Amino acid sequence: MSKLVTVGLLGITPIFSGCGSNSTTTNANINGTWSAALSNSSSVNTFAFMTHLTVNADGSLGTTSFTLTLDNSPCSFSSSTESGSFTLMGNFNGQVSGKFHYVMMSTGVEVNTLTLDGTLSGGTITGTWTVTGATANCTGNGTFTMNPVPPVRRSLPFWRQCRDSRGRRSPARCA
Repeated sequence: MSKLVTVGLLGITPIFSGCGSNSTTTNANINGTWSAALSNSSSVNTFAFMTHLTVNADGSLGTTSFTLTLDNSPCSFSSSTESGSFTLMGNFNGQVSGKFHYVMMSTGVEVNTLTLDGTLSGGTITGTWTVTGATANCTGNGTFTMNPVPPVRRSLPFWRQCRDSRGRRSPARCA
């Protein structure tokens, strides 16, 4: 009888092992490097930036490797701090969606603030932006689109592709 109970419990364990788990992969498709293009109401690109985003456990955004390009803007962001949040709305068939909020604030004498509010859906973040600041005429708004930047894949040099795991030449791999 005890063997039957043991076998029964072992058979049910894999079924319930996935229940209630909180996987860290739910934010997997927002974590990574993103590029953004910000346009004003005249559809003129005003700002562009690239950053590496990481969603922390509390929903705040960590950012690294931030670079900002100013096009047709009087605003200055010689150095800046970035912060934000991401609120998960769902994870359906591996696609994360949610609300996105991101703030870039210049540091120094003239403080300018660029704020983005949008939604992640289908692997793209879209929404609206506003900029205000101490720099003369640093004001504006518009729409933005952010897309993930695919990781750079490095291929092996040709001479290494023709070798097996022990480093011996393998004609079958070079054919």
